[in-house]
Amino acid sequence: MSRFEKHLFICTNERPPDIPKGCCAARDSREIAACFKDELHRRGLHKKIRANKAGCLDLCEFGPALVVYPEGVWYRQVTPADVVEIIESHLVGNRPVARLQMTPALWQEYQTLKAK
Repeated sequence: MSRFEKHLFICTNERPPDIPKGCCAARDSREIAACFKDELHRRGLHKKIRANKAGCLDLCEFGPALVVYPEGVWYRQVTPADVVEIIESHLVGNRPVARLQMTPALWQEYQTLKAK
């Protein structure tokens, strides 16, 4: 089997509905994962780019979350409508989608939320 150029991990973790921070599954992450897989297959990219469902990526309050490797680029609040843009800009064009990235300021905000 050949090595993939990029791996995309999409959080599909599910928590009970009474957990205040929520979960990515409750925010359509399974649909997002299916959209990535379908679009990568449609474009013939599925042998170069692998989209995987993942357990908790620990960004619950900013979900749905996903991360792209080998770059280690983290995305937050992704919707199904963002899938094509991420594929075209980042996965194919090597230009991460800035408006969806976890910036240093957002990481700091998240650390503050988790500390409460």
